[in-house]
Amino acid sequence: MKFSVQLSADYPDKNYGGDRVYADMLDQARLADRLGFDAVSLTEHHLINCLMMPAPLTFATRIAAETKQVRIMTSVVVLPLHDMRVYAGEVVVADILTEGRLMLGVGRGAFRYEMERLGVPMEETRERFDESLDVLQALLSREEVSWDGQWYKFGPLTIMPRPVRPVAMMMAVMNPEGIYHCTRRGFHIQTTPLSGNHQLLVDQVDAFNRAKADMGETGAGLTLSLSRVGHVAATEAERQRKTEAAHRYYGRFDNVYTGPGTVRHGMIGELPCATPVDELADSLLIGTPQQLIDKLAPYAELGIDRVIVNMNFGLDAQDTLETIQCFAEEVMPHFASPRMAAQ
Repeated sequence: MKFSVQLSADYPDKNYGGDRVYADMLDQARLADRLGFDAVSLTEHHLINCLMMPAPLTFATRIAAETKQVRIMTSVVVLPLHDMRVYAGEVVVADILTEGRLMLGVGRGAFRYEMERLGVPMEETRERFDESLDVLQALLSREEVSWDGQWYKFGPLTIMPRPVRPVAMMMAVMNPEGIYHCTRRGFHIQTTPLSGNHQLLVDQVDAFNRAKADMGETGAGLTLSLSRVGHVAATEAERQRKTEAAHRYYGRFDNVYTGPGTVRHGMIGELPCATPVDELADSLLIGTPQQLIDKLAPYAELGIDRVIVNMNFGLDAQDTLETIQCFAEEVMPHFASPRMAAQ
């Protein structure tokens, strides 16, 4: 089982400065590369200070310039916010500048606040995403593409430059049946279980495996990634401190995900998290290295290919660097990937 560091830009204090936030993320990416993490990942969000990354492809190229082998995933970019005729070319440039280390994770968008302020009603995101994905795949694979759909109508055109290799694409999806059909279409899968819902995770993995089995050799290289919030804590007091920080983070996250979307001057209001802090502690990957190994073991047994760990939720930047170091040295060796074993 492999591991990725999610470089989510949490920005609870404007005085800290966006330049410092992104410098911290670059520090994390360089360290993850040096310590043998399989990938780092970036999440597209706009107009808010939680997961603040309006230009993931731009940031991906900067990471590639400062690292040697770590893969760079967008998990995810929000296709309905882009014109695919422009975006397809940007993807090709990013793939070229990352020298093939880009994995393009795509999704429909989850936060009503940002989607509707950017002109995409949530009720339209599924249809817009489906057509955008079809257009993007066509533009990346064919020349002189024309389209006559609900959201796109255009005559023959060819994006330039042409792709130098197929761009690996990953779909963010939770529903097991959706996982099955997206896998059958040739996508890598990123998912996450609901808090504490192990049966949902079992069903998600089963759907992925059924699809790969139905595909035979053509599906052999597809991967299933699981996204979780996590951090290493040396003591119980430290675990409690970091869990409370995650609890506050979820109060901000839920505000724009399922809540009222209370945002002022780009700053998300911190609402009480609906999940009790003790229940949240049980479901998150926060604990000593041995506690993390114990929590991760069922994922390895299920055959999860990659765990994407979000270590950025309002903690000090040095805390996160220390967690990346400790995780690599004391947790990852128990789930050694082929790349790590070869080192």
